[in-house]
Amino acid sequence: MTPPTLLRWKREGRRVVMLTAYDFTTARLLDEAGVDALLVGDSLGTVVQGHATTLKVTLDQAIYHAEMVARGARRALVIGDLPFGSYHESRRQAIRSACRMLKETECQAVKLEGGRRMAKTIRAVVEADVPVVGHVGLTPQSIRHLGGYKVQRDADAMLADAVAVAEAGAFAIVLECVPTEIAGRITETLPIPTIGIGAGPRCDGQVLVTPDLLGLFEGFRPKFVRRYAELAGAVREAAGRYAEDVRGGSFPAEAESFR
Repeated sequence: MTPPTLLRWKREGRRVVMLTAYDFTTARLLDEAGVDALLVGDSLGTVVQGHATTLKVTLDQAIYHAEMVARGARRALVIGDLPFGSYHESRRQAIRSACRMLKETECQAVKLEGGRRMAKTIRAVVEADVPVVGHVGLTPQSIRHLGGYKVQRDADAMLADAVAVAEAGAFAIVLECVPTEIAGRITETLPIPTIGIGAGPRCDGQVLVTPDLLGLFEGFRPKFVRRYAELAGAVREAAGRYAEDVRGGSFPAEAESFR
């Protein structure tokens, strides 16, 4: 999978399947399941690190997780999220951060948030030969400015943001927490694929946070999440049985011991 593949799929009307990943083992399993793209999202700040927002994730931490994910992927396109503060200072900083992500991992692209105000930054990164995925609508890195995780309903502003991102050279764009009609309008307008998360069925693809999909993260559950498994309970049960066997002396058994 490559950025040109996704652009071709847009023309062919083929949908893109994307999930987040943060480690080698999960990346390998998702890749083998046929997921098209793996996003090493700064959502690791909440579902891996346990913070209330994504803002505390550093570039070094993002690179650390992206390197593991990229080693686990054999087919999927791997995209590294640029965290808050790693590209906001200047276009030079953005290029430096994006180049680090590609040089120090095997990622094929980076993602950064923002529409018109980030268009020049996106263009600079693309001109440095780093493929970019944009992100408009609800942008979690702007959570302090937005005042909370809210559905974004300004259709004209979001369309202008999405067009600016596409014209700046991004090869795909994430639409987060956007009403279906607005997301559909954006999707019909742009020549690049739209990847929805809480943006309805009319996008060119979908992405979910994998711990949400698997039922591993039991914190806040957004309306747009569909759980395909309930693994938190299974993990607790397995760990509980192990604890009982250790305390009762039945583990390890003779068959699990060396002579």
